[in-house]
Amino acid sequence: MAKINNKIKTSRNRNTRKSLKNIFFFWPLILIIIINLISCGPKFGQVVISKPDEYRHTYEAKEKIVLQATARVFREKNMGSNVKIDHVNNRVETDYIIQGDWRTRSVAQVKKLNWKDREVVLSVITEKKTKTGWEMRRLLEMEQYLNLFDEIELAIYKEMANVE
Repeated sequence: MAKINNKIKTSRNRNTRKSLKNIFFFWPLILIIIINLISCGPKFGQVVISKPDEYRHTYEAKEKIVLQATARVFREKNMGSNVKIDHVNNRVETDYIIQGDWRTRSVAQVKKLNWKDREVVLSVITEKKTKTGWEMRRLLEMEQYLNLFDEIELAIYKEMANVE
């Protein structure tokens, strides 16, 4: 009986040693991850800008189809309220959508380059409410705009399929 108790005690000691080794191995890794997350947190939406960012992309479609596809993406992504298409100025605009201290609206301008190419100039305007009023902030980076342009391209193909 004493031999069995000694074996159980030694196996318990080994298990506690292994668990302590695991804790001491993973603790610095967890600490580094937490420090990185905390350091990145204050940077979110902190870049104050005076003029909204504008990104451009070219599509091979008519203005009407590009405008409808852009409006569709704005509605699907909830990038503003009351999406309006201005066929005279080849422009899609939204009203501000307010969420807490933030408000966002989107604007897209379509320009004719030649008989088959159209350029879309896209701007997502995000503002934060401060004590002095609304300040324009950069919330989207280039990667997010590229994703939007991909969504618009997919919507253009959907619109072309609906028209024909």
